Amino acid sequence: MLVIVGIVLFFVGLLLSIAWHELGHLLTAKMFGVKVTQYMVGFGRTVWSRKTAETEYGVKLIPFGGFIRMIGMFPPKRDEEYGRTASSAPWRVMIEDAREAAAEEVTPEDAHRQFYQRKPWKRIIVMAAGPIMNLILAVLIFAGILMGYGKAELTTSVSSISECVVSADAQDKGTCPPGAPPSPAAAAGFRPGDKIVEFDGKPYGSWTELQKAIRGSAGSVPIVVERGDQRLTLHADLIQDRRPALDDPKRTEVVGFLGLSPDQVMVRQDVGGVVRTIGGFVSLTAQKIVELPQRVPDLISAIGGQERSADSPVGIVGASRIGGEVLSMDQVSVGARLITMLNLLAAVNLSLFVMNMLPILPLDGGHIAGALWESVRRGFAKLVRRPDPGPFDTARLMPLAYGVTLIFIAYSLLVLVADVVNPVTLM
Repeated sequence: MLVIVGIVLFFVGLLLSIAWHELGHLLTAKMFGVKVTQYMVGFGRTVWSRKTAETEYGVKLIPFGGFIRMIGMFPPKRDEEYGRTASSAPWRVMIEDAREAAAEEVTPEDAHRQFYQRKPWKRIIVMAAGPIMNLILAVLIFAGILMGYGKAELTTSVSSISECVVSADAQDKGTCPPGAPPSPAAAAGFRPGDKIVEFDGKPYGSWTELQKAIRGSAGSVPIVVERGDQRLTLHADLIQDRRPALDDPKRTEVVGFLGLSPDQVMVRQDVGGVVRTIGGFVSLTAQKIVELPQRVPDLISAIGGQERSADSPVGIVGASRIGGEVLSMDQVSVGARLITMLNLLAAVNLSLFVMNMLPILPLDGGHIAGALWESVRRGFAKLVRRPDPGPFDTARLMPLAYGVTLIFIAYSLLVLVADVVNPVTLM
């Protein structure tokens, strides 16, 4: 039951995030006098709508996005284009169809309220407002959690000890094969709760630095620990073993191995810590989005039945399922579950921000790039005293936009099928 409740709650959160995104476009468009005829969450057939003044607000059947409809998205043909012979080329038909569809919405009384007529900086604000709303929501959620609840940070205290030296798979199963040698930590007499204060004669206050020292060592090393109110010196014979690299878990390297895991505590962050943490999240999100094309083979393999990796791309269905799974975890407190769900929702909003800022149509970043190019082109013309080249005609990029849309749809369908037949699971 909790799984279903979690799925519904997270799904509603995603829809609200989409509505929040479109609200940014809506408010800024109206602020600059652009007529907005529709504000919709979802695509396809309209399930519910209500018209207030000049704008229809509603929800559509397919809840995988949203949009607002502004009049005059594309400028009309320039005078010199009217005398040209019509072309039946598919890309030309796409351009003209898009331009005509946009022109049909413009009535004589609203001719001065078209989007393309606004100055480039205003159009940039309108198109950037949607992604920025997602960024604001993500920052607010992350900041609230980091400053109020805290961030898990590893300490130099020992949480658990490996009983023996075995492969990572065997350790995950909690098994020690017959004849497996004890780990250096177990042989040295480490216990859970020990706090490492010195390693090989040097003090360490953070796990990050201590871990680097351990991985760079071999042979007998004296280690000073605090156990209760005592200080003890343990002698561990570190071995060289092949372990995942710190900067790339998929790559392995031969390093010093002690055989213990650190404890972690929740540490509330200050403003500087929040900025650094969110900056790291943005960088990681951008990296994952760049890697999306590389994940296609993994998704196809997952559909074929192979085990799906935990960092595999997920869509609305997959993300909602993970949200439901989180809420049903009875081994952690309700508060911790809700915090995890909020973190997931913030991560989705951060992804929406980064994805929509990509400078390609039909994404918001494509319109921003067009407005920036128009501003540069007009500024250069003014500088060299040439005639104003006029607004940048984004309608000419519609064939590219259609192609990108088809790719997005195909990728989304691939992710949807993977989420249904072989979902990412936390259990």
